Amino acid sequence: MAENRWDVIVIGAGAVGENIADRAVQGGLSVVLVESELVGGECSYWACMPSKALIRSGLALRAAQRVDGTAQAVTGDIDVAALLARRDSFTSNWDDAGQVRWVEKAGIDLRRGHARLDGAKRVIVTDDNGDVTTLNANHAVVVATGSDPKLPDISGLVDAQPWTPREATSVKEVPESFAIIGGGVVGVEMATAYLDLGSKVTLFARSGLLNGQEDFAGDLVAKALRARGATIVTASPTRVKRTAHGVEIETETESFTASEILIATGRTARTSDIGLDTVGLPVGDWLSVDDTMLVHDTDWLYAVGDVNHRALLTHQGKYQARAAGDVIVARAKGEPVDDAPWGSHVATADHGAVPQVTFTDPEVASVGIMSADAQKQGIDVQIVDYNIGWVAGASLQADNYEGQARLVIDRELQVIVGATFVGQDVAELLHSATIAIVGEVPIARLWHAVPSYPTISEVWLRLLEAVGRP
Repeated sequence: MAENRWDVIVIGAGAVGENIADRAVQGGLSVVLVESELVGGECSYWACMPSKALIRSGLALRAAQRVDGTAQAVTGDIDVAALLARRDSFTSNWDDAGQVRWVEKAGIDLRRGHARLDGAKRVIVTDDNGDVTTLNANHAVVVATGSDPKLPDISGLVDAQPWTPREATSVKEVPESFAIIGGGVVGVEMATAYLDLGSKVTLFARSGLLNGQEDFAGDLVAKALRARGATIVTASPTRVKRTAHGVEIETETESFTASEILIATGRTARTSDIGLDTVGLPVGDWLSVDDTMLVHDTDWLYAVGDVNHRALLTHQGKYQARAAGDVIVARAKGEPVDDAPWGSHVATADHGAVPQVTFTDPEVASVGIMSADAQKQGIDVQIVDYNIGWVAGASLQADNYEGQARLVIDRELQVIVGATFVGQDVAELLHSATIAIVGEVPIARLWHAVPSYPTISEVWLRLLEAVGRP
């Protein structure tokens, strides 16, 4: 059993683990990354990148079809083989050699194998050959192991061998028909993609689509999916059975069949086999952290990304990693820690300023607190809605543009606390809303942020006009 020592050990070499390792190395600390699968993690190979590559071709095609002049030039269907080949290029054909080169160039050490904590600041790594190495940390161990799909309790589901998002995003042979259980982000994005791939899609969403977003977001996405031929079932399956011909799905009142079935009903912490018991923490739970990502009741263990359950989004995990990497360096060197709200060593934006884009058609872009949640929190809110299709830039972007915008305003503070945009090409509107919320820009000052004409961003002026002059 070999033994080695670094300043920081990072368990999990996904995008989040890579970022925290890079920040620590830039701060002068020695770092080792431990990864049991592909360096680059879920986002690079099975989530963000391949899923958006699957979706993008269809979005581009329909954008062209919505503009008179180019619509007449579009005469063919999506080339599925070319689409899948393009998807493969973004995953480097599931080869992490490029990511490994980056790790080496950044001055970060890499160990392959399964990592388990073995007491404070100590990690045991078992590689594929069964060889064991003990790693010791001078200052910190970081858990960046991410999350796994959560399987609902449905009779026969496990035996039916359902797809997880990994199988859906790495598909080689497109199923003729495709059932999806779950109406959240993964469910609606994969419904969008598989309709483009030519599958007949049935989406099971007992409580509707995109719960947690403004109601109109799920309504507009459901309308668009149905218009493209998807069946949306507002009931949960009670039984699933794999047969020689595919999958049988039953609800309390109906039966359905599909070639394949995808489970998209949430995530669970990937912490069941990383040795949490050796440091007195519950096995399999999400790791609770403070705003510097330090696990509660420890002074050396950090948890970053999905595994802390604050915001299961790659960009938020990387944001947490930047803050945590810097604070680990500061603590290691005995330097001051800037942990006040919006300080450089904290992830304050996790509390009420999280941006998210759902890559459906129409897109859903949101940030901050949704109107219902703001009211539950006791905020005196003003809700301002505007039809994006009434904006000149939107009508130029697409004929018969359909979309909706909403601002959630704190009347007392006169600042925006939430914003949602639904429509074609609205993702790029989101960062302006994020800046307004994070910066707590007063409504009166926003009147002087003049949107260019004619662009979709002119919706900001129309929303402010609906708010009224301060």
